[in-house]
Amino acid sequence: MSTYVIGDLQGCYLTLQALLKKIRFDAQRDRLWFVGDLVNRGSGSLECLRFVRQLGSAATAVLGNHDLHLLAVAEGFAKPGKLDTLQPILDAADCAALLDWLRHRPLLHIDGKFAMVHAGLMPQWSWEKSSSLAREVAGLLQSHRYRATLAAMYGDKPSGWSDTLKADERSRFVINTMTRMRTLMPTGEHQLKYKAGLAEMPSNLRAWFDVPSVRRAERTLFSGHWSAIGYVERSRTINLDTGCIWGGELTAVRLEDRKRFRQPSVEPDTGLNPPELYAD
Repeated sequence: MSTYVIGDLQGCYLTLQALLKKIRFDAQRDRLWFVGDLVNRGSGSLECLRFVRQLGSAATAVLGNHDLHLLAVAEGFAKPGKLDTLQPILDAADCAALLDWLRHRPLLHIDGKFAMVHAGLMPQWSWEKSSSLAREVAGLLQSHRYRATLAAMYGDKPSGWSDTLKADERSRFVINTMTRMRTLMPTGEHQLKYKAGLAEMPSNLRAWFDVPSVRRAERTLFSGHWSAIGYVERSRTINLDTGCIWGGELTAVRLEDRKRFRQPSVEPDTGLNPPELYAD
């Protein structure tokens, strides 16, 4: 049995199938981890969502910002963006079942020596703290209060963490950290506007994974979300978003030996370009 961690799909169903053929994926034997953003921007969002759901226990997916956006649009708390490709899901006969399944995905997945989140974790959060906060917010999204949580999640404030944050501010900060964060300011606060690469980064910002952390456990954290930097591997973090949706690649890493697999995009030309896709 092998376990593969796969970067942001964003509706790139054809490329996903090509990648799975390349790694000779067997749903009876192997397992797939998805770092979030199963949907949006690509033409196969509905197919991606259906495929991952039907894999059952063979697949584990965490929520990304585009997945949460789909849920908010479906509930009327957000308007579709000009680049969104969510309407086929909303029009599908099995829409309610798909959205219910998506809403019950976690924000953070931890399994032994490995963990997975869509965007990142605050450096001052231990593994225990991170796991507790992820469960707390996932619990809200899975409860009768999920509509209120979705309605309150938009916004960049608060920009800094405090254990005294209450209710909506607390859940919004956790969601922003785990599904939107890329960089931090010297104060340790979010800077959610920056979306370009590492070389162009202003001197007052640092990639979240380059800020020293209290997390000392021998555990590797996989993330996605930051397509502008591509594949970046640090001692305990690996970014897997290699921009499949704008003509890049879909990347997988096999946990057992850390081997990397790369599948160039085979998606139809969307006419989109990288600067457009850096947007949340």
